[in-house]
Amino acid sequence: MLESVVRQSKPLHRGDYIFRTGDPFRFLFAVHSGTIKLYTTTDSGDDQIMGFYFPGEILGFDAIENNQHACSAVALETSTYCAFSFNRLEDICNRIPGLQRQIFRLMSRELSSDNELLLTLSNKNAEGKIATFLVSLSHRFKRLGYSSSVFKLAMSRQDIGNYLGLTIETVSRIFSRLQRDNIIATDRKNVEIKDHARLKNICTGSSGQMSQRSSVA
Repeated sequence: MLESVVRQSKPLHRGDYIFRTGDPFRFLFAVHSGTIKLYTTTDSGDDQIMGFYFPGEILGFDAIENNQHACSAVALETSTYCAFSFNRLEDICNRIPGLQRQIFRLMSRELSSDNELLLTLSNKNAEGKIATFLVSLSHRFKRLGYSSSVFKLAMSRQDIGNYLGLTIETVSRIFSRLQRDNIIATDRKNVEIKDHARLKNICTGSSGQMSQRSSVA
């Protein structure tokens, strides 16, 4: 029964889109592999990144209210996804007890996680934003069944800066200091959190911050 509402994607390459702003709403999308960037374009024509999605996470909720997508979703690396027909999914939910509750739970988790991160970031300085971003990713990867200490960041430093409201220079400087202070280790796109406690202290502004304060972008 579920096979009738699920469509497997062909592999997306970096720069390929799942959907674009203004596309009609037909599907919800579950990331199967890779990393997807969600962004919107401001009135001034600038791109504003709204979030990053990893295997096991669902996107497309932005289109439910107005029946069209308010954002664009693009692959940051080779990625695949499953598309769920929203109209057919409503029918299936009526036939399978508990499925609708599970869908609503996933929707609530996605929305609450985004709102919680945005509220947490709003009053932090640059190093606090970077630390909070890394801790948030650590928690997400753990929840999805992956390592909470070692993971790949497919997004660029520029993308991270756009998402957090920082310049690329500030992002690079703070990553370098976190590595110098042995809080994280980086190898190209791979990041290892070596000291979770100190990273969390930076999030909260507690003791154990980096050896030199970074300037706010």
